[in-house]
Amino acid sequence: MWGRKARLSTAVLAAGSLLGLSACGGGGDAETAEPDAWVLNGGVWTVVEEDFEAWNEENPEQSFTVESFANDIYKDRIRTAVGSGEAPTLIVGWTGGGLLEYVEGDYVTDITEETAELRERLIDSVVANGEVDGTTYAVPMNNVQPVMMYYNQEVFDEAGIEVPTDWDELLEAVEVFQDQGVHPFSLAGGSLWPMLMWASYLTDRIGGPEAFEAVVAGEPEAWSHPAIIEAMERIQELVDAGAFDPGFASVVADNNEDAHLVADGLSAMVLQGSWVYSRLLEESPDFMESGNLGVTTFPSVPGGAGDPESIVGNPANFWSVSANATQEEQQAGIDYLSEWLFNDDYVDGMLATGNIPPLTGLEDKIAETEDPEFLDFAYGMVQDAPNFQLSWDQAVDPSQERALLENLGQVFEGSITPEEFAQNMNATQPSD
Repeated sequence: MWGRKARLSTAVLAAGSLLGLSACGGGGDAETAEPDAWVLNGGVWTVVEEDFEAWNEENPEQSFTVESFANDIYKDRIRTAVGSGEAPTLIVGWTGGGLLEYVEGDYVTDITEETAELRERLIDSVVANGEVDGTTYAVPMNNVQPVMMYYNQEVFDEAGIEVPTDWDELLEAVEVFQDQGVHPFSLAGGSLWPMLMWASYLTDRIGGPEAFEAVVAGEPEAWSHPAIIEAMERIQELVDAGAFDPGFASVVADNNEDAHLVADGLSAMVLQGSWVYSRLLEESPDFMESGNLGVTTFPSVPGGAGDPESIVGNPANFWSVSANATQEEQQAGIDYLSEWLFNDDYVDGMLATGNIPPLTGLEDKIAETEDPEFLDFAYGMVQDAPNFQLSWDQAVDPSQERALLENLGQVFEGSITPEEFAQNMNATQPSD
């Protein structure tokens, strides 16, 4: 089975060992608190930074220093910082295997009691991702992040076809766009992780959630599940059919390049997270004002065992409190979470930028926004989903993340077969 000392809640199946980390002690006794937080760039993160500015004005004695990073850079920096005992007071994470690692290494604190009132306001399925063995070590801090299909309606109108709803229609659309000289899909292959969205959705549509649950539960040869093999076959079928921009290996997600290709009409569609919407509002205002952006769910796969309403992505990003911070710094972090997080201005700011906080009862607020159609669609995806699969790179054991990305990249480039992908990944499964 798991072979682990602790388990995440059943909402998040994950395990792992954080490479290169040495255990460090808890907070010190410094007289002056200097709490800090690291955030990411763009989209909803601007709202997060503004929220800290408001907190600092109201609480100068617990003022936070905030530093921002690009997504991929942050992931590298935070791992090193946590292991060396230099983590920020508030640690942004994606839960999954990373959170389990933090808990087993005593890198984060138990915040169950202090965040009880906050968690009562939030969607249960999202909150559960921050629990390990029934104890809360992380709480959601920004927007729910389902992955969806974005498309340029003008490009579809010019092609004279409808947006695909199943796999057969998707392949037909690829052929039509190829004939018209339009890239059917953009893909930020240079960042690797956007490829996971295709792998996870296809695996879920074909085999249901059980296929990947076997992987994160550590079952032997789990990567050889027929649904995973077929998912890799269908990915290569897409590549061979010319579904992706032939230069996708040099496109980078941190710069939102894949979404810009759709906004510019060079690609018809892109599979990406809900966070792309807010970035397009900021970076491609003319396209957004044109009304040509459309969103839909990932197509169904005829004969597949998965529920077409299931989704993949990130339930949210989460805050944890560093166990290596001083007592005063920890208290500042806890006070921010328990007294300030998801205040009215913060929630309104998130909604205004096209992001949905994981709060219950948002329907009336969504209806009053400038983007009610998109927000209602994304909110409905989360509420209606029978299964919300955490992104694979976050759900697996952290020791498998790099191998997963590299091997999936090789599947997309055609240098290994689906069977070789499974064989390579089976070799990375942690032993009990």
